[in-house]
Amino acid sequence: MRIIENLAQLTALIGNEVAVSDWLGVEQDRIQQFADATDDQQWIHTDPARAQRESPFRTAIAHGYLTLSLLPHFMTQALRFNGVRMTVNYGLNRLRFPAPVPVGSRLRARFTLSAVEPVEGGQQATWLVTIEREGGDKPVCVAEALMRYYS
Repeated sequence: MRIIENLAQLTALIGNEVAVSDWLGVEQDRIQQFADATDDQQWIHTDPARAQRESPFRTAIAHGYLTLSLLPHFMTQALRFNGVRMTVNYGLNRLRFPAPVPVGSRLRARFTLSAVEPVEGGQQATWLVTIEREGGDKPVCVAEALMRYYS
């Protein structure tokens, strides 16, 4: 875990990979729970037998938005900010899912700080987040995430 002692330290980190999370497994039960929560029951996610027979991936795959929804877990697991009273997810500028996440995959996220700008009461950081699959040749999610940190 990377510890940022105060918001003033962010500027010196621009352009650098700042942190990498640990691996997290994505199993069928997590995929099904996400499908139930979002009412997205497409068979490629929720019917492993059919996915094995009919999908080009020959297995069930995680929803792209499930992969994205793991971003807060990866971020809090990889980065800690001291002297910050509140963190707000401000949104995304760009989002792509270049490769699928087959059931049973292990994922981790890399965080590169692209920009920092002041906002009232704090700082806004733009993070290039790359979520990768263990053994994969392409990222499974690439996002430009905007986070606001208030001291």
